[in-house]
Amino acid sequence: MSNGDDEPDDASEDETADATEGPVAEFETRLDEAESSLETAETEADLDDVEATLDDIEEDLADADLPEPDEDDEDAEDPRADLEDRLASLREQVESQRGPYAEDVEELLETEAGTLRDSDWTDAGESEAVAAVETFLANVSDAVEVDSDAGETPEAAAEALESAAFTVGSADLDPDDDAGTITALLESAETLQSDLEAAETWSDLSVREQLDAQGFYDVVAPGDRKDFPPEWSAIKAYAQRGEVEPILLALDKLGDSDFIEEYVFEQLVWMGRDAAPAFDEMHQRAQKRNKPPIRILGKIANEDACETLHEFIEDDGDVTLQKTVLRALGEIGSHESTEPVAQRLDAESEAVRSAAARSLGLIGDTRAIDPLADVLDDAEEADQVRASAAWALRQIGTQGAIDVLSEHADDTAYIVQAEAERVLEA
Repeated sequence: MSNGDDEPDDASEDETADATEGPVAEFETRLDEAESSLETAETEADLDDVEATLDDIEEDLADADLPEPDEDDEDAEDPRADLEDRLASLREQVESQRGPYAEDVEELLETEAGTLRDSDWTDAGESEAVAAVETFLANVSDAVEVDSDAGETPEAAAEALESAAFTVGSADLDPDDDAGTITALLESAETLQSDLEAAETWSDLSVREQLDAQGFYDVVAPGDRKDFPPEWSAIKAYAQRGEVEPILLALDKLGDSDFIEEYVFEQLVWMGRDAAPAFDEMHQRAQKRNKPPIRILGKIANEDACETLHEFIEDDGDVTLQKTVLRALGEIGSHESTEPVAQRLDAESEAVRSAAARSLGLIGDTRAIDPLADVLDDAEEADQVRASAAWALRQIGTQGAIDVLSEHADDTAYIVQAEAERVLEA
């Protein structure tokens, strides 16, 4: 084929390229013009005009017949995607040039009012936060008429900020005519935001710094604070004083330490009914079948724990839990527990049956005499369980209980006989 035969093919390719580049070039030109208008825009109205132009371009671009990229060529250009990316970039530039608006100042002040209310300030942090609001109000008083009094608490300062936000919103500030005023207000609000971020909250302090700031270690002599850990000495001192709240504070702040948690539980057990202020915390922890808190509930002897403990009383899979619960119910001593505890006299575990008998003795309800007598008369029952039943009858101590027990003064099991003899001697 001659060179003359090739020339029509080259001309056809040029025509196709021109057809492709024509619409794309037109859109590029329109975007160039929009970009130029954006560079010279000085007012919100100017920006509105640019945005309207971009809207028109976007609408036309959606309807334009532009070539699709070759799917087999990863490096092929996509004219439509390139134009859409540039359009999106120009929209972002329009938004970045808008404002600032009075609404921006209002929103920021309302946000920081929430910060004042929701933050857990230290004593020093409270003073710093209130001072930051006072400084802000003083700085903006020339721009808008605000009350410069921030109050004495974060709550009062939050109310002062909300009042200032309302004043700014009511001032009818124009983003063009009052741009300088709005900018100054926004800068002051941003400074306030930074100052509040810098104000001290409890989360900014280490656990020991928090405890120290709350006076937790004040109960410990200076020399004893060198002991390790010093919290051990403080907890013991508070237990001896009968002060529960500082002990619970240590549990809250240092509860991740198994050593501290165990020691707190030991001291609350030692305190007995003086640990009553710890009831809610121990009751909540007992929901997870945590044995030490259950033991403490027994020592506190608050009948409000009984309903919860009754739910655990048939957990045959954990004998230690059963014994702990039965002991706690016995120490609480509510007659409402008599029936559910008596039902455990039929438990599979000998240790649980024995614990149930002793719990009934601690409760002291005379309704338990007959089921305890049945245990005592059961020749096939383990001697330890029968001895616990005898002990329980002796604790109940009524004439009916004594009569049952006296019948076993010559019992073949010495430990049962010993309980009966104690009654006869008395």
